[in-house]
Amino acid sequence: MFDGAIKGDAIAVAVVPLSLAGFDRIEAIQRFLSALHGRAIPPDTRMTRQQRARLRRMLRAFDGHRAGATQQEIARVLLNTGRLDRDEWQASSARHAIKALLRDARAMVAGGYRKLLRHRRPR
Repeated sequence: MFDGAIKGDAIAVAVVPLSLAGFDRIEAIQRFLSALHGRAIPPDTRMTRQQRARLRRMLRAFDGHRAGATQQEIARVLLNTGRLDRDEWQASSARHAIKALLRDARAMVAGGYRKLLRHRRPR
């Protein structure tokens, strides 16, 4: 963690690769500098508001699963489904939504989170 203190004549620098990744690095540096100097922090454009909301639901679903909650219990909390009997649950769109959230959360935990660090840019 950088505390903003630079000792003596030291100068802090940022390295920007001259590849497509350089664009992401420049945006991150701009956000960092803004925070460091108490200015308004530009928005992070790597994800939309909807993508952030889905990511939060994925993490909450995964946390619930790891804590031993059933998929139906997770759906009650995240999707406000209420109690469903077995047949209703089997046919429920909430069941499929929770399965998709857990599938995608597992992929994130297995290393897919690295994709969050970069924009999807044309080559």
